[in-house]
Amino acid sequence: MINGAFGAGKTTIANRLVNEIENSMIYDPEEIGYMLRNVIPIDIKRTESVTGDFQDLDLWKEITVDMGKKLITKYNINLIVPMTIRKIEYFHYIYNGFKSIDEQTYPFCLNASKETIYERLRLRGEEEGNWCYQQTDKCLEAFNQSDFGEYIDTERKSIDEIIQDLKGKLKHL
Repeated sequence: MINGAFGAGKTTIANRLVNEIENSMIYDPEEIGYMLRNVIPIDIKRTESVTGDFQDLDLWKEITVDMGKKLITKYNINLIVPMTIRKIEYFHYIYNGFKSIDEQTYPFCLNASKETIYERLRLRGEEEGNWCYQQTDKCLEAFNQSDFGEYIDTERKSIDEIIQDLKGKLKHL
């Protein structure tokens, strides 16, 4: 599991890790969220997700874990799971669900300063002030207040350095 604010480097790191870790694939729970956003009726979305965040939909957590189990069972594959989860109860639900499927489930949280995250968001073409930007403070605060796994500093580090750091931590777990 690779957690972090939007712009922390999750997707970049996940895309590199899939080439570094044998028998692995990227499994992005955002895809589950997009699907639910498209199929759940508006009145249910208004009740369960008043914030507009698909993670607040009850089914999102459940389907995320269930699909992970199906992927691991069907393909006997290692999942690399990039996602931004700032609500600790959602993190625990998904982490414990994955851990019950595969004991070798390791949560990492990529960290960077607000300024670095904003710069990365700008560089990837995000419109300043959009939803990703609006989540930055909430994510950074949540990551400082709760334990979201093994933290990896991405500030002023190359992708190669971050990958080596992450792989080093995996060897020691």
